[in-house]
Amino acid sequence: MKAKYINPFTDFGFKKIFGEEASKPLLIDFLNALLPQHSKIRDLSFKNTEQLGQTDTDRKAIYDIYCEAENGEKFIVELQKAKQNFFKERTIYYSTFPIREQAEKGDWNYSLKAVYCIGILDFSFDDYETEPEKSEVVHSVKLKNQNGKIFYDKLTYIYLEMPNFRKGETELSTRLDKWLYFIKHLEDFQTIPAIFTDDVFKQAFEKAELANLGQAELDTYENSLKVYRDLKNVIETAFDEGKTERTLEIARSMKANGIPIDLISKTTGLSEDVINQL
Repeated sequence: MKAKYINPFTDFGFKKIFGEEASKPLLIDFLNALLPQHSKIRDLSFKNTEQLGQTDTDRKAIYDIYCEAENGEKFIVELQKAKQNFFKERTIYYSTFPIREQAEKGDWNYSLKAVYCIGILDFSFDDYETEPEKSEVVHSVKLKNQNGKIFYDKLTYIYLEMPNFRKGETELSTRLDKWLYFIKHLEDFQTIPAIFTDDVFKQAFEKAELANLGQAELDTYENSLKVYRDLKNVIETAFDEGKTERTLEIARSMKANGIPIDLISKTTGLSEDVINQL
């Protein structure tokens, strides 16, 4: 059956739903479903998703979505389609950019606004394969001391393991449940489920409907969908987990399948220079 709605795990689909100026109400609603009550967002502005290092030779960071709330708090929202080496290290590295950009010239007391790094993962963490947490969907991580007490409460990493979300429509009890159900099953919907009755989700379905896209957007989406499917196929057939010596082989296979260099870098952890030489 032909899809009626876009796949939100594609770069185009994710940014169409959450990353456009007209999508701000959707992104705010989604983020507020994740955040504690005292951190609710009333408004936000989109910021440049490409962050440069301090020198020309420093590695840059390119976010899927980077935004700032009206109170100055920063939000990085990343869609991660496949496992990659050093994924956690990458998210920590990315979080340093919104921290550093808060530095003020001259007399400054080092007061910082909160930074949130949110990863929507189309895979499960290896760490939890034999742990009780393996069924967890939401992982909220902060800096803590040896006694489990929060040392610094302005840096938060939130990871959503989408494969672990298995609730059906009748089991959805929270706003976050609805968003996770929407994201995970959007491409499979032929009609809007009865659970999605409010204006925010009606707007989300309207933005996601393929019939509402112009031809140029449809072409972009089809290309994005092809990249997503090729990536999933390569990862599923070629990625031998835990054997880092195969990373170069995987990168070569992805490159041969026409997957963009930046996406290969994002997936394997290899630099673009190394990939260009393969």
